[in-house]
Parts: sequence; structure tokens; C-alpha cells
Amino acid sequence: MSKNIDIINHHESVVRSYVRNFPTVFTKAKKHKMWDEDGKEYLDFFSGAGALNYGHNDDHMKEKLIEYITSDGITHSLDMASTAKADFLQKFDDVILKPRDLDYKVMFPGPTGTNTVESALKLARKVTGRTDIISFTGGFHGMTIGSLSVTGNSMKRQGAGIPLQNTVTMAYDNYVDHDTVVYLERFLEDSGSGVAIPAAMIVETVQGEGGINAARFEWLKQIEEICRRWGILLIIDDVQAGIGRTGSFFSFEAAGIKPDIICLSKSLSGYGLPLAVTLIKPELDIWKPGEHNGTFRGNNHAFVTATAALDYWKDDSFEKEIHEKSEIIYNFLEKIVSDYPEIKGEVRGRGFMVGIASEVEGLAEKVTARCFELGLIMETAGPNDEVFKLFPPLNIPKDELQKGLDIIEQSVKGLVKDPVTN
Repeated sequence: MSKNIDIINHHESVVRSYVRNFPTVFTKAKKHKMWDEDGKEYLDFFSGAGALNYGHNDDHMKEKLIEYITSDGITHSLDMASTAKADFLQKFDDVILKPRDLDYKVMFPGPTGTNTVESALKLARKVTGRTDIISFTGGFHGMTIGSLSVTGNSMKRQGAGIPLQNTVTMAYDNYVDHDTVVYLERFLEDSGSGVAIPAAMIVETVQGEGGINAARFEWLKQIEEICRRWGILLIIDDVQAGIGRTGSFFSFEAAGIKPDIICLSKSLSGYGLPLAVTLIKPELDIWKPGEHNGTFRGNNHAFVTATAALDYWKDDSFEKEIHEKSEIIYNFLEKIVSDYPEIKGEVRGRGFMVGIASEVEGLAEKVTARCFELGLIMETAGPNDEVFKLFPPLNIPKDELQKGLDIIEQSVKGLVKDPVTN
């Protein structure tokens, strides 16, 4: 075993997890590839759990960051004014918001996904004067107390140490056989249901940790309509599904909805640097100065790379490329399910946020382990790790994408019988 692995095993808390799934020491990464200390090359279908949608060490972002650092640009500034922040805000408005006819104030709540969720929940309660939040089965929104309260995973919730209150969990789309929207609205209509009118509903359009469950656009539209009818704020958690991961910059665009609050993080910086924003409809921006703050909400290095990353979105060519490759991935997964019926698989997800859920206990973990042996990094998802999920960088070349898909099929084939021939 590697000396560095020994050091990590000895000194780091047992709470570490990814190093257990990928037991090697990585030393270098570029675009869609990583290398370990033995020089072994890996294709990366993990992308930092969605924090590296443009791959590792993008040349354009790296150039801008090095230029900024070597000119002694501001690194840390809390929420003081800086040129890096102003540049990001202007470009985000010009490239992302205005072309989509969206009008939001931009809040920097802290550097991580759970920071943006916490601020969204806090603001919704402040605006409405209500305390409860409706979340959905399978949802994952972060690891701090407020975010955990709207997270469905019982394993993660049990570590909170205190009761998680003022939240109600409702059924996500297709969680049960009947119309979950009808069920939800019945609870709101019935004064005897035990469910008070909430401050907000928080929803992921595609659930990542919950098992790559994709809500139908029609269902999302109905959720928005209920929120409007009852004066409930709609929060879309786009931390993982956003920034192009499901095909468009925001994951909800094709549904034709306009959330009251949007949570973004992960790939927002484009480079893997911590950065999160909470987008707020202007009329809801009723904070008092300093009412919600944090020491590391002024990460100027992340502003620099995030501004450079927006160049991918200056026209629709990048989005078209995502859709073309998404179709290749989805067709491949459908073929795997068809050719290897032994895995009892179901294709889930949207865009570059997809996977196969298997009814065979432990199969998904075996597939990802075998992929790792063959030089492909990929993880599982779902409450029972029943899904092996594909998160390649959005800009991966088609030939390299195909190499990764071939490794997946090789791994599946090695675990089951020969494929069915049609």
C-alpha cells in the first residue's frame, strides 16, 4: 500500500469516504483525466461530484487565475467591493440572466452548497413570516442543520444530534403510483391534515444523491402553480443539477418556470474553487445589511474563474454540444439495460446527470469498483447505492466519452452473462 495512503488512513478521520471507493493517491488532473502516483491514467466520470463540469484545470480559467494571482489581485474580501466581484456580477447578468429573461439579485452566502440552501430557507421564513418548509422524498440539500432538515437520507440526518424540525416531506414525482401533486395540494387544502401552509417548497429538478430521479417538466410546472396559488415561495436547489449538468445552464429552463429563489454552487466557479450564490427575486431581497454573512463569501479567485467559465455560454453552441453527447450517453444506457437484462436495470436522469438503477443488490457498487480497476472513476447514488451514475465533464470529446462507455459495458459484462443478441 502507498505510503501516502498509510498517512491518510492513520491521521484522517474515519468519516472519509471517497478515498475508500477510489483507493489510490492522485497527483495530477487535466480535462477529463486523472493520474495517480504510479502513473496510472483514469477517465473521470465523477467530475468532483458535479463541481468540475468543465473538467480539470481548464486552460482559459487557469490563465485568468494565474494572471490575477501574479498581479496581486485581492484574494479575500468578505463582501467588500472588488473588481473581480464586479466583473463576475456584470458578466453573469449579461450572459446568463438577461438572455433568459430572468431578474434576480445575487447573494453570496458563503462558499458551499449548504450555505446557499441555508440562506434560502432563512430568507423564505423572513419574507413570509411562516416557519415550515416542504421538501420531497429523496431530496439532498446539504449537511448543516437547516439543510439536513429538508434532506431525506436518514443516514445523514441521524448525525444531526438534535431534532430536525419545521419541515414536512412530501412525495417526489413518481415516488408512488398516484398523482403526487393532487396528494400535496390536498394536504394544503385540508385544515385537519396537520400540515400548515409553508414558507417555501424546496426541490431538485433531478435528484443526485437521491438516486438520479428526474422530475417531469409537467410536474415541476404544477408545483410552481401550487406555490403561486398558496403564496408559497419556490426554491430550486440547482447546486448539482445546474450549470449545464442536465442540458441547460439552469436545470429548470425547459419546464418554463421562474423560481423565487435559486441555489447554485459546485461548478459555478468552473475550476473547483468554492463559490455559491443565492439568486433572489428583487422584491424578496429584504435582508438587513449583515443579517446573513460569512467570512469566506468573498472568494475572489473563484470570481475570476467563474467569470472566465461564462465564456462557454456566450452563445448556444456549448448547449447544443451537451445535448448531442447526452443523446449518445442515454442511448448507450438504454442499450445496456436491454442487452443485459440480468442487471434488472432502469435508466434514470437527464442530460449528463444519468445512471442505471439496478434491482440486484450490490451490483452498482460492483460495477463502479470494476470500472475503477479498468481506469474509469464513477460513483454510486441512491439510498441503497443502487444506482451507478455517469457525471463526465460536459466538454469531454466524443471519442473519449465513448472510451468510458466501453469500460462501463466491459464492467457490466464481466459481472453478468453474455449480452442478449437481438
